[in-house]
Amino acid sequence: MPTRMLIDASHTEETRVAVVRGNRIDEFDFEAANKKQLRGNIYLARVTRVEPSLQAAFVEYGGNRHGFLAFSEIHPDYYQIPIEDREALIAEEAANRVGSVDDDDHEETGAKAEGAENGDDAPSPEVEEVGADDTIGDAEKARSAAPNRRYKIQEVIKARQILLIQVVKEERGNKGAALTTYLSLAGRHCVLMPNTARGGGVSRKIATYTDRKRLKKILNELEVPDGMGCIIRTAGANRTKTEIKRDYTYLLRQWDSIREMTLNSSAPSLIHEEGNLIKRTLRDVYSSEIDEVLVEGADGYRTAKDFIKMMMPSHARKVQQYKEEIPLFHRFQVETQLEAMFSTTVTLKSGGYLVINPTEALISVDVNSGRSTKERNIERTALKTNLEAAEELARQLRLRDLAGLIVIDFIDMDESRNNRAVERKMKECLKTDRARLQVGRISAFGLMEMSRQRMRPGMLEITSNPCPVCEGSGMLRSTESSALQVLRAIEGEGIHSKGRQLRANVPTDVALYILNHKRRELGEIEDRYDIVVNMIGDESLHRPHYDIKREGPGGSSAEKEPRKQKSSDNHERSDRGERNDRGERNDRGERGGRRNRRNKHDPADTEVQAEVVEE
Repeated sequence: MPTRMLIDASHTEETRVAVVRGNRIDEFDFEAANKKQLRGNIYLARVTRVEPSLQAAFVEYGGNRHGFLAFSEIHPDYYQIPIEDREALIAEEAANRVGSVDDDDHEETGAKAEGAENGDDAPSPEVEEVGADDTIGDAEKARSAAPNRRYKIQEVIKARQILLIQVVKEERGNKGAALTTYLSLAGRHCVLMPNTARGGGVSRKIATYTDRKRLKKILNELEVPDGMGCIIRTAGANRTKTEIKRDYTYLLRQWDSIREMTLNSSAPSLIHEEGNLIKRTLRDVYSSEIDEVLVEGADGYRTAKDFIKMMMPSHARKVQQYKEEIPLFHRFQVETQLEAMFSTTVTLKSGGYLVINPTEALISVDVNSGRSTKERNIERTALKTNLEAAEELARQLRLRDLAGLIVIDFIDMDESRNNRAVERKMKECLKTDRARLQVGRISAFGLMEMSRQRMRPGMLEITSNPCPVCEGSGMLRSTESSALQVLRAIEGEGIHSKGRQLRANVPTDVALYILNHKRRELGEIEDRYDIVVNMIGDESLHRPHYDIKREGPGGSSAEKEPRKQKSSDNHERSDRGERNDRGERNDRGERGGRRNRRNKHDPADTEVQAEVVEE
């Protein structure tokens, strides 16, 4: 079954990349021109405020809002302290980091070997870490062993101070981007950390002893300068010394260019851009397992061809421009699979299905057996559906980039060994995920909890806006409830507006319901508070929005907005006959039709549809 990387760069507004095995999407990434990724970009920034209570600084770097820089992410080079103290602190930090990545690798490898010897029945930890993108994950581990701080941020960092920072977490909602001064530059085979002293090593994903030993030897021969660190990535496991050195030299040249540009720039300004989607995908996702790379769009093809010639010249022949009349994603049946990502329901082959619902606090996933009834008993049906759901969910996490806390409600199973089988299946399927994940065990309630690192804004987040009618809730208040809401608001306004006219602009269906089913109650409110209500059906309003204003001689205008106010430019109604029919005041201030009000509001009367004035 061939594996292809498909790149759709036919439209300048957005670029899409999919890795397809046969006709099934395995990886997907997406970038919109108006919402480019900031993560990995390097900026020359200015400190705007130091917050002692958070032990952090807020930094202006050129984004939509100020970034958040924790004290632990500030390199001692930026401390405003005597040079001798700073040098001592840097030396202490470097000493603590020596071999930290390699030590972690040995511990992890040993733990895996010990678990394999004990067999599948060995007790597993309550929460296990799987997956991980070694591009940034290992770089973060390399700098995580910082010594205990003997300073407070307000003592060593000042407002208006200039820093060279890198974005490690995107802006989202009201939160600014998370920043660091510990920079890392990712190549195809290496990650260079230009200001993380002695923080190098071999990726944690490379577990073979012989490979690790060979790569450490190559790393030592690279002669990494003092004050820098270098990590060999998983993609470099089977590469020669020449290939690794070429990649390392490329990163050194990139760092020299960043330094030069920094010296000639003023804050805030962009110093280094991580690269567009095509370059990032070829660097991080492309592997020898991919048989061909098809690119639709002339500019995208040139970008891909030039980049792969520079990084992997021997693989340049695999990059081909797609020129057929049928669009690329339609040709390989990818478009329909991408459209399905906008649905909350994912169908399984067995007939079961997943329901994925993102909420403010977490993402809930419900597993249902649906039409899956081929097995001999309930337990086997549940096990088969859960195993299939675990595999599909691991794929959906990557495609939709679901992140944060995720709670999965599997179908209940009686036998604990079946629960363990589902746990193993889930962890196995998540190993290829480039995001860091923490996976728990299935609880007595059939729930599995996990957390996943956010790699990028999800496709739905980039391509969608909240519904302007329901304001993103997915629910609309019913017509009956909205009508009662309007009547209560009119009555509340009538308490303070006796003897005046009120103008009520409401959704058309609500106005019809009030005039047809609540005319008597409306008349009683008018009599009780000596007011006249002009009920206006406004097509521009949607439930539960409405607008009530005071009108009449000497009357001021007052508006009510239960949730969201929408202004109305409707002109005052002047149909005297209709106002008389409802007992409203005429142009001389006289009320008409009052003597027949009780009979007129009899519920047995025929419904009235023409009473609503739409302007």
